[in-house]
Amino acid sequence: MDNKRDTLFASKTMARFGFNREVAEVFDDMVRRSVPGYALTLDMLAVLASEYAPQGRYVYDLGCSTGAGVAAMLPSIPDDRLVIGVDRSLDMLRQARPLLHDKRVRLVCADIRELDLRDAGLIVMNFTLQFVPPKARQSLLRDIHQALNPGGALILSEKIRFRQSYEEDFHVRHHHAFKRLQGYSHLEISRKRAALERVLVPEPLQTHRLRLHRAGFARVYTWFQCFNFASLIALR
Repeated sequence: MDNKRDTLFASKTMARFGFNREVAEVFDDMVRRSVPGYALTLDMLAVLASEYAPQGRYVYDLGCSTGAGVAAMLPSIPDDRLVIGVDRSLDMLRQARPLLHDKRVRLVCADIRELDLRDAGLIVMNFTLQFVPPKARQSLLRDIHQALNPGGALILSEKIRFRQSYEEDFHVRHHHAFKRLQGYSHLEISRKRAALERVLVPEPLQTHRLRLHRAGFARVYTWFQCFNFASLIALR
């Protein structure tokens, strides 16, 4: 499916950001131009999948959006494994289906908090947990830990915030500079930030690490960070 250029916030405001049809149609362009290091994150999913996917019958991509993460991992996943892409936005899944013509892939429209996760070697949450209500995050991660087989892993990528205001200002300022280099105007950046207020709730990296340890993960590593975006791997 054609990858349309994101101009959603160029001519209008959005009271509350949501993964509707308009967003789904430009999502691939939006995330590539909004998240520094996004392409590298996808590339490294393939590297990590080659080691951890064989540890279970299933690989889950929770919040799979338009399927880019699933597509990136597929070449590294054994033929006898199943990849379950889950998203609660049917519009997102409609964009994903043309990309994922593979007998190993199943796309499920559901709330990730209501899944029966099991027998997993690898579970991916690529910029997904930040949209889950904070009070529900600990129990979700506990369920994920229980679903993973020994030797399995969770990859958790998130927008993060910083406890010190000067550090937060540094990363936000340079993130916005990155977006301007990608062609977004000051107005587009401002409008999108307002629409995401109270929808995307970022947390400090330390909070993520502590929550993962409380969920049962003994080893948690930060394998990537660029400004206020980071990716962790938590090992079962």
